[in-house]
Amino acid sequence: MSRALRVVQWATGNVGSHSLREIIRHPDLELVGVLTYNPAKHGTDAGELCGLEPTGVLATTDRAEIVALGADCVLYMPSAIELDDVEALLSAGTNVITTRGELTKGDPRLGPDGWARVEQACEAGTASLYTTGSSPGFISDALPFALISLQRHVESVAINEYANMSRRDSPEMLFELMGFGKPLEAFAHGDASWMVHEFGVPLASLAASAGRSVDEWTNRAEVAAAKEDLSIAAGLIPAGTVAAFRNSLVGLSDGHEVVSFTANWFCTTDLDPAWELLATGWRVHVKGDAPMDVDIEFPIPLEEFATVMPGLTGNRPVNAIPYVVEAPSGVLTTEDLPPIVPAGPVAHR
Repeated sequence: MSRALRVVQWATGNVGSHSLREIIRHPDLELVGVLTYNPAKHGTDAGELCGLEPTGVLATTDRAEIVALGADCVLYMPSAIELDDVEALLSAGTNVITTRGELTKGDPRLGPDGWARVEQACEAGTASLYTTGSSPGFISDALPFALISLQRHVESVAINEYANMSRRDSPEMLFELMGFGKPLEAFAHGDASWMVHEFGVPLASLAASAGRSVDEWTNRAEVAAAKEDLSIAAGLIPAGTVAAFRNSLVGLSDGHEVVSFTANWFCTTDLDPAWELLATGWRVHVKGDAPMDVDIEFPIPLEEFATVMPGLTGNRPVNAIPYVVEAPSGVLTTEDLPPIVPAGPVAHR
C-alpha cells in the first residue's frame, strides 16, 4: 500500500467504538474524522471515545463536515440508516462499509427507489458500498462459502447460532427489549418473520452459490421456560417464564429444505421443554457429497463476552477497508472480494 487510507468512523456505539479503536491502531489507516449522534461527544478527541491516547481528531455531529473530508472510506454503523447520508457519502466518492443489514445488496427493505438512489450515487462518485459483520456477515457468507467450496453437490446448509445471555448485565435489553422473564403467553408463537428481512438475502445468495434456488421461506419462533427461579447477572427470571428463544428461518426449493438459520438465545439449559443447546457460538452443517459439521465456540468466560463480542462485528469491516477501496465501484457482496484478512501488519496492543 503506497499510502495510508483515510478513514472515517460514523457512529461510536458499542461496535463503532471498537472499530474506531482498531482504525487508530491500524498501521495502514489514517483516521480523519468521527461522526457522533451524541451532542455531548461533539468536540471530544477520538482517542478518548475509545480508550486510547489523544489523536487530534475530534468527533463532530456535522454530517456535511464529514462528507466534505473526501475520505477513502467510511465505516457506517448507526443504530438506524438514513439513506440521505449514505447517498451523500457515495456521491462524494467515499466508499462505505456498513454493518447495517438493510444495505445488503438486494435487501427488499430499501425498496426499488432506495436501491436506485444507492446505485446512482455509486456511479456518480465511482464508489462502493459493502455490508458485513458477524451475523449476518461472517456466519452467513464467509464461513459457509468456504465449506461449500469443498462440495460438488450440496443438498442443504444449516446454520445454528447459540448465545448464552445469563452473564450479560443488561437488564433493559434482556427483560424489556428481548422479553426474558415474561409469561410464555405474552409471545406470538410461530412468528419469526423478522428473520426474512435480516437473513433472507444472504441465505438466498448462499443457496444460489451452492446451485440451489429458494422459492419459499418459512419461519418459526419458539420459547421455553425456566424450570425454577433463575438468578442471572441482569436479575431474576421466575420459574415458568421465558428463559430461552429459538427463531428459525428455512429456505425451501420445491418443498425441500436447502438453507436455514436458527438463532438460539438462552439464559439456562435447564428448560421446559428441554432443548439441545450448545455453548455460545455457531454450528454449521453442510449436507452434500462431502458432508461436515463445523462448531465454533469462544474460549472465554461468559463474564468477558460483553467486552469481546463487539470485535466479532467490528473487526471485519476494518479488515475489509483496503479490499473495498480497491474494488470496482458499485454495491458489493462478499463474492466480489478476495478473502478478507487483516491486511498488512497489525499494530501491537
